[in-house]
Amino acid sequence: MIYIKTMKYLASILLLFFFSNINSQSLNLYEKKVFIFKNDTLNYRILKPLNYDPNNQYPVHLFLHGSGERGNDNFSQLTHGGKLFLTKESRERYNSWVIFPQCSKNDRWPSLESDQWNEILKNKISQPNKSLGLVMKLMDKFIKQKQVDKQKIYVSGLSMGGMGTFEILIRRPNMFAAATPICGNGITQLASIYAEKVPLWIFHGSDDSVISPNHSLKMAKAIIEAGGSPKVTLYENTDHDSWSNAFAEKDFLKWIHSKSKKQ
Repeated sequence: MIYIKTMKYLASILLLFFFSNINSQSLNLYEKKVFIFKNDTLNYRILKPLNYDPNNQYPVHLFLHGSGERGNDNFSQLTHGGKLFLTKESRERYNSWVIFPQCSKNDRWPSLESDQWNEILKNKISQPNKSLGLVMKLMDKFIKQKQVDKQKIYVSGLSMGGMGTFEILIRRPNMFAAATPICGNGITQLASIYAEKVPLWIFHGSDDSVISPNHSLKMAKAIIEAGGSPKVTLYENTDHDSWSNAFAEKDFLKWIHSKSKKQ
């Protein structure tokens, strides 16, 4: 027990070290944007690459927040993960476009419910929820820019956003070079759509009382059975906030940026 508590303490100290010089004002480096499609709008924040040069191409990192950050303030979605991309190492070594969309209060990223899934629906995927549909339209448009490295587009998400990560892989299996779902859930029967195309690093807390870690384990098993080779990390004595541990992983961004669709 002493070892476990020490490891959790060290992870907390590491996070404090990384983010101690990043205050809420720094989050304003993420520009406020609104994406409009027909009569629908999506609030999002975008971080421009450091020392941006329009003649260069940069990776893109999409981040899907959890249910607690839904709304229309166009700021809450930065609560978890926003500071991660503002560290000196992230800005200099993994310089990217970073996009944080915000799901509306009365919506969810995932539309597919794994506990209601059955073989009858296997070949009839429903339309995405409005918010995720707008995210996909935003990404479809954004990555067409010449300043985007189309071989290095990534997606991460936590909790509801972890579920959204698994779902957007179903709907855009050819878009992403890597995905990192944290304490999420997905449809095991559809893992074959992206299993061999997208490398995944899956995170979960072993004591998660909100979303069972069994969901991540089942997703990993389904991906393996479909020909994929996911990386899986479970954190002992950790409840739902396993994203804190994931962000403290020294290879979190290094692993992500090592992936390219050219591979």
